[in-house]
Amino acid sequence: MGQDVRLRAVVALAQGMAAAHTPRGSWRAAAQGARRALDGSFAALSVWERERGRLRVLANAGELAAGEEEFPEDEAYPVHQFPEITEFLHERWAGGGEPHAWVETARGPGGGERAGYCHQRVAALRRRGRGCCVVAPIVLRGRAWGELYVARPVGAPVFDRADADFATVLAAVVAAGIAQTERLEEARRLAFTDSLTGLANRRAVDVRLDEAVERHRTEGVVVSLVVCDVNGLKQVNDRLGHAVGDRLLERFGSLLSLCGAMLPGALAARLGGDEFCLLSVGPTSDEVVRVADELCVRAYELELGEGVACGVASTGDPIGPVRSARRLFRLADAAQYRAKGARAVKPVVAGREGADDPVVRLADEAAAPARGERRRFRGR
Repeated sequence: MGQDVRLRAVVALAQGMAAAHTPRGSWRAAAQGARRALDGSFAALSVWERERGRLRVLANAGELAAGEEEFPEDEAYPVHQFPEITEFLHERWAGGGEPHAWVETARGPGGGERAGYCHQRVAALRRRGRGCCVVAPIVLRGRAWGELYVARPVGAPVFDRADADFATVLAAVVAAGIAQTERLEEARRLAFTDSLTGLANRRAVDVRLDEAVERHRTEGVVVSLVVCDVNGLKQVNDRLGHAVGDRLLERFGSLLSLCGAMLPGALAARLGGDEFCLLSVGPTSDEVVRVADELCVRAYELELGEGVACGVASTGDPIGPVRSARRLFRLADAAQYRAKGARAVKPVVAGREGADDPVVRLADEAAAPARGERRRFRGR
């Protein structure tokens, strides 16, 4: 393969990873780009999970063998089966050396560049009908991050030293792409996370709720929203200071997260100030109300504050058609407003007081500017 061809392959790999919008997209681009660059039939990207002592496969690309998946859920290998990933880190890199790739073949000892090693890799090649592979360690911030693996079928030309050197270059490009992906993911995390409580923030709720309502419209899935207002925060701030008030918000946030875990996939969030919410997609309205009940009970047991005012709106209840996230939020907000006015110790649930449900009426009045608003509901 000429130098111009390889240069174009490197550029294509870097561009593919840069264009990816998700970690999975980045992993796929890395594996596919490396496979094409090295003229392989198969490629895999794996990460070294130190805390679990294993190499976990993130993405497979190309001709998959039986049992292999593009994004496997549980394909992992104990590191002790492939010790070079750690040996190179401690013995070579720590001494100032550079990581480099190597070649293995299905012929085993005597047929590869590192003839004294790799029974496991040789066995894997034979088991999957592959003739040879090149393995390139991926190094990120001076530490072993994982490996890039590219294979060719039996009968294809065996990788040589030049291929291994090129794989080392590709691994460095992949490392740079992974670092960029991690920075973008961290930026996204910060953009959708409340800094005080660590819960999701208003922006995250808006995005997820729009998606959930669209699923409700197209698939009929039940979408429920629990809106909570922490009672007594102002008094805590005035009497004990804002640091103690922040502690109340943090504790309630932890409580909301704990209760939210009872609903598979629920999103716990802080909307701002003393307002929080729980977004559930899938569970029935009765399940959501039971969790909201539990939340109210536990909130009153906190040593600070005066419990919560809690409102629930669910497409599983008779609240009329929900075609937008805005309407569901207005309904949950109206229910919370009524709970606060009544000093209710249990959640108020929209749509459960008959044909002329006061919560539904209040929410719909707020949506009609000509009728006036009893309360400024969130403009969603």
